[in-house]
Amino acid sequence: MNTARLKMVGIGKTFPGVTALDGVNIEVGQGEILALLGENGAGKSTLMKILVGVYQPDQGEIFIDGQEVSIANPRQAQELGISIIYQEFNLIPYLSVAENVFLGREPRAAKGVMDWRRLYAKTGELLEQVGLSQIAPKTTVNELSIAEQQLVEIAKALSYASKIIVMDEPTAALNEEDTQRLINIMVGLKQKGMAIIFITHRLEEVERVADQITVLRDGRFIGSAAARDMSKDDMIRMMVGRDIKDLYPKRNTRLGKTVLEVEHLTLNKKLHDISFNLAQGEILGIGGLMGSGNEILAKVLFGLYPQAKGIIKVDGGQRLRSIRDAIDAGVALVTDDRKGLGLILSMSVAENVLLAAYRRMAKLGVLAARTKQEEIVKQWVAKLRIKVQSPAVEVATLSGGNQQKVVLAKWLHMNPKVLILHEPTRGIDVGAKGEIYQLMKGLTEEGISIILISSEMPELLGMSHRILVMNDGRVTAELPIEEATQEKIFIHASGGR
Repeated sequence: MNTARLKMVGIGKTFPGVTALDGVNIEVGQGEILALLGENGAGKSTLMKILVGVYQPDQGEIFIDGQEVSIANPRQAQELGISIIYQEFNLIPYLSVAENVFLGREPRAAKGVMDWRRLYAKTGELLEQVGLSQIAPKTTVNELSIAEQQLVEIAKALSYASKIIVMDEPTAALNEEDTQRLINIMVGLKQKGMAIIFITHRLEEVERVADQITVLRDGRFIGSAAARDMSKDDMIRMMVGRDIKDLYPKRNTRLGKTVLEVEHLTLNKKLHDISFNLAQGEILGIGGLMGSGNEILAKVLFGLYPQAKGIIKVDGGQRLRSIRDAIDAGVALVTDDRKGLGLILSMSVAENVLLAAYRRMAKLGVLAARTKQEEIVKQWVAKLRIKVQSPAVEVATLSGGNQQKVVLAKWLHMNPKVLILHEPTRGIDVGAKGEIYQLMKGLTEEGISIILISSEMPELLGMSHRILVMNDGRVTAELPIEEATQEKIFIHASGGR
């Protein structure tokens, strides 16, 4: 029986007009991985911010190694051996890995001069622990991949001699290969006696790595159990308060004429002779490991690389050469980075919904009447069931799933013929995923064609009519959905046959 490294008992927290947490309990043992589950808005983030001293609880107690503690601020949390790795990295891109890991705690030599030799040596030891021995401590962070940056965050946490590490959606931006690498490192940290709190929406990963599971819903503690005693259906039922039958809806069977033709698409050394067609009402899945070229392909189809060679046509029309050509022809791109590229977070929900349409709505430089704009936004909020008190609120205040719906509303209002969805369910909970999937099916029944680019193989297999697999900028396989399996996708994605 593991010693309880951390216990949070009866935690409550109220903000003006909102009860964020009400009597929440969690416990994680030494050398144990606790999966903390719940939909967006369940209270996970608030609970973790209390643990790391960002918020103070209104009620409840916190115990570390059996001793009750009061955590007044993040520095005190670090002194107690608690580290958190947020989904949005806290790294400074133009500093070196070593400077980021020991920022504000750099080893000093005589007269306060930076001891670079010791800084690089200590960083090198930490990088080796997280499987980044091939990265030089002098490397600047902006040279690293997303997966490597995630591991640098873990190295930074280890530099504090942490006993408890919170990982908030650490695999959200990773492909399958890098996800497995991170999971292996988590297991290694667990074997060294660390307690890990793992927050994720990917239930397959919970089944692979968690020892215990705790579920929150609407700020309340729903239950805890050993991971071996909970099925994926049990987790979903506890998270959403109901069964979600058939997460992936039946595919649209009424496929029409060819809508999109792509012939011999080539871009420098990034894409090589890519050709495919897309039918009306079809969902074409595109899979591949990080760096396979699928992200570049999405941008080329949307006109972001006018220097690309080859032919892209919609409905047999003119070749697309620019973003304006793509939008006017009915191509829309829902980016994988909704916060950085899909939305302007400081603007309202209404402004974001209308953002792509302002050019069409303006006559002689004058926008349509405000009442007309409000009516358009109201219709999309209702149709996509966007949960928001008022379209006038900042889009940054919405949950991840509702932010994604705002991005979809922005492009659906443009009446697209081809909708490119790049990681459409990244970082959103299982309930919101189900809604997005149902929406996708409804769009295909209306005649919209979808290109689905996803690193989640179950998503590709559950939603696509066909799957193209990419490796090193090339299409290595086209799999009818009846023949596609996770194993086949991975083999072709890694360059095998």
